[in-house]
Amino acid sequence: MTKTTPAVDLDRRRPEPLWHQAERAIRSRIESGEWPPASQIPAEDRLCDLLGVSRITVRHALKNLEAQGLLRREHGRGTFVRSATVVAGARGLTSFTEEMRALGVSVGSLVLERARVPASTLVAAALEIDEGEEVFLIRRLRIGNDAPVGIQNAHLRADRVPGLFDEELAEGSLYLHLKRRFGIEPVEATELYRVGAVPAEEAKLLGVPEGSPGFIVERVTVDARGPFEFTSSIMRGDRYEIRSTLRL
Repeated sequence: MTKTTPAVDLDRRRPEPLWHQAERAIRSRIESGEWPPASQIPAEDRLCDLLGVSRITVRHALKNLEAQGLLRREHGRGTFVRSATVVAGARGLTSFTEEMRALGVSVGSLVLERARVPASTLVAAALEIDEGEEVFLIRRLRIGNDAPVGIQNAHLRADRVPGLFDEELAEGSLYLHLKRRFGIEPVEATELYRVGAVPAEEAKLLGVPEGSPGFIVERVTVDARGPFEFTSSIMRGDRYEIRSTLRL
């Protein structure tokens, strides 16, 4: 069990709901490092005493923080601070950079490789070109909240992005660069997710043991003229989640 600072009463005179104040107070202790990743936070009754609120208020706050990926509950054990996990909910057609910023995650990128390569059978079929035709490969380590999240290998049709490697690529959104430089605006993308083991080379870059579970993601992105990008990614299974709400 983690140590805690003295109790702090929330301000009932503020228009902000008590559950939101409680949520913010708990988040503050996590972000300050008082309750570090993987540590167990105090039980509900102790949180009630610390924050000066009812059990219902505490449960509301904990439920929200769990939905945001900050906490995890283990039946019979208690509630624990999660490692820095990116939880993606309902998603639109956005780049990784835009998606992470929308989730409040500080995003970074490290270009591992830029090369002209022949299209494999898989890449050629996705981009609707001949096998062996030249494509541009951009391999990047994607970072969220200063920790590795995944590795993305973007294959771009060379005929759609002439001169791409003649200039320095910014660390931000590739889609934004493609729009400004080549007038390419994505209109649709198809993604396939499956679970697989992280290979040795990628495991070293992601900071996980070889064979750790991860998301293997394939994405084909098209604009008004057709497919221009095929991206294959390996995302850390302990740092990236997708959460969906299903309704009738």
